[in-house]
Amino acid sequence: MLKWITLAPLIGAIINGLFGKRLGEKAVGAIACGSVAVSAVLAFLSFNQLIHAPKDANDVRRITEHFFTWISVGNFQADFAYLLDPLSGIYILFITGVGLLIHIYAVGYMHGDPGFYRFFAYLNLFMFMMLTLVLGDNLLLLFVGWEGVGLCSYLLIGFFTKWDVAGDASKKAFIVNRIGDFGFMIATFLVFTTFGTISFVTKNIGGQEVASFLTQVSAPTIAVGGVLTAIALLLFVGATGKSAQIPLFVWLPDAMAGPTPVSALIHAATMVTAGVYLTARCSAVVVKSPTAMVVIACIGAATAIFAATIGLAQNDIKKVLAYSTVSQLGYMFLACGVGAFAAGIFHVMTHAFFKALLFLGAGSVIHGAHDEQDMRNMGGFRKYMPFTFGTMFVGWLAISGFPLLSGFFSKDEILWKTWSTEALPTVAGFPLSKILWGIAALTALLTAIYMTRMMVMTFWGEERFGKSHGDDHGHASHGHDDHGHGGHGHGKPHESGWLMVAPLVILAVLSAVGGFVGVPAAMGGSNHFEHFLEPVIAHAQPHGAAAGHGAATAEQAAVPAVKAEEHHDTSTELALAGFSILLGLIGIAVGFAVFGKNPLKKMPKILEDKYKVDELYDEVVVTPIETLSREGLWKVIDVKIIDGAVNGTARLFGSLSGILRYTQTGFARNYAAVILVGAIVVIGYFGYIALR
Repeated sequence: MLKWITLAPLIGAIINGLFGKRLGEKAVGAIACGSVAVSAVLAFLSFNQLIHAPKDANDVRRITEHFFTWISVGNFQADFAYLLDPLSGIYILFITGVGLLIHIYAVGYMHGDPGFYRFFAYLNLFMFMMLTLVLGDNLLLLFVGWEGVGLCSYLLIGFFTKWDVAGDASKKAFIVNRIGDFGFMIATFLVFTTFGTISFVTKNIGGQEVASFLTQVSAPTIAVGGVLTAIALLLFVGATGKSAQIPLFVWLPDAMAGPTPVSALIHAATMVTAGVYLTARCSAVVVKSPTAMVVIACIGAATAIFAATIGLAQNDIKKVLAYSTVSQLGYMFLACGVGAFAAGIFHVMTHAFFKALLFLGAGSVIHGAHDEQDMRNMGGFRKYMPFTFGTMFVGWLAISGFPLLSGFFSKDEILWKTWSTEALPTVAGFPLSKILWGIAALTALLTAIYMTRMMVMTFWGEERFGKSHGDDHGHASHGHDDHGHGGHGHGKPHESGWLMVAPLVILAVLSAVGGFVGVPAAMGGSNHFEHFLEPVIAHAQPHGAAAGHGAATAEQAAVPAVKAEEHHDTSTELALAGFSILLGLIGIAVGFAVFGKNPLKKMPKILEDKYKVDELYDEVVVTPIETLSREGLWKVIDVKIIDGAVNGTARLFGSLSGILRYTQTGFARNYAAVILVGAIVVIGYFGYIALR
């Protein structure tokens, strides 16, 4: 069934792309949603099959499906084959499940758009590429899906082709991701040259059985070295591009230029979680490099708090959620950096629920507010949009870490694993893990504050719709709607139709109960989620005991993996959980206290300007490259050297032909004389040779 999980949306994309313009909206919507529904059903059936599959020698349940050998050159082999294991199994469930809800929602949201068929062709293609990414059984096939989602994001972010902002945003996303992809490519080359394979499973190559590179790197005798650190860091470079981490995060907020269903699909179910997937899939490599783990953890924590502070000051409802996504992705990478890969994937799943809910809810607000996105022109929407408000209320509490909702369990797990990890070093005698925990806890507080601000500005307080609120330059600031024109807001807000509301209700339920699959033992659960993933996730060693770190011996390499649940005091975990609950409640209270009375409260200019990172990149990167391209590469290399050589050659032959044309007189006697002279020269030459 694995091939049909991916092929179903691809077939939908082909049909809608080729014939959708003549089929009409109803048929296009039915084909798009139906193809993803088929994929979702097959995904759940396959997952059920996986659960009951026998374990292999490594205690892992796997289902593989080989289609054909794609590339075979020497000892290099890349198959077009799919791998279903606990990690890819979890991914295909929420990709197809949440993706289906987004497709259904989009049918109502995009109604009447002239590019309706084109939109759903792209959206189906996006699903095919993301499913190929997570099911591919080797790095090269994963890279095909990786590049495919990059292409689809380019097409969907720039969907409104007549809107310059959308075009610029799509190009920005495409170019920034190419930077990260370069790192991924080099890492793939290094994996093959080091291990002789790029496969995630054991393969028969050239008549010999070759273990996967993940199996090879997990061997106790493999020592940490520069190559493994380089591979881990280069893979993370790819992840920083796709999952919008410092310094390659700048494309994701601008991606809001695309239609809101696209934002939900990119942020919640597909593209941005690909970097976390890659890191978790290659966790065996990451845990072998203490340096890589420190870098990943620190970049994740820094991104989390950096984006959270920016989210405090954004007025576009979609921009608030965009920076929220960047921040939550930082949490996921923090988890990977401390060796808690399962906790990171757990947050990927819960985040897919509540972030899809919040984005689709924001789209419902924009739709019901007549294309208004600026929260300063909202207020009091609660009574006009009760279903949207009720569902977003659940999403707001979930992302704020309210007790027993999905976000609480996954975020608290990351905080606990960060606090308790032994995989990180000390800094100036103080455990780095405790520093990162403090940053993550502060981020949790800020998250509750800016999400409360968003809810207050949108749903509570005085009704400000129909009014204009000037920006810092003294003129109205209205933002842009999802149909490529200014959103000014007119008339009273209204609730969206059932096609848009029904997915919100389902996502609200998932956001409320989705965390119960990962309740930790300290809270009376058994953490089914972590135990399910455990066979395919590598465990970090205590810092200093990793294989090959310094002059490590084989005995040091065999130090048991760090499992926090085996080493901690339950009371400490519960105390920290109580503290994180307190932080969330304080954040909500602060949000109401500060913005309840004054929802239009001015925030620090530096936060509104997003620390001027885009301006900095323009000055430091874009402008110098443009100047070099224009003044150096074009005017000197292209015009003077290349064009000079080409034009110089043309002028040389032009001059020669100008001389030779004088030999063409048009008189037969002249040609006869030339022939006679030539004959005399030839006869004289051979006569001279003969006489010698």
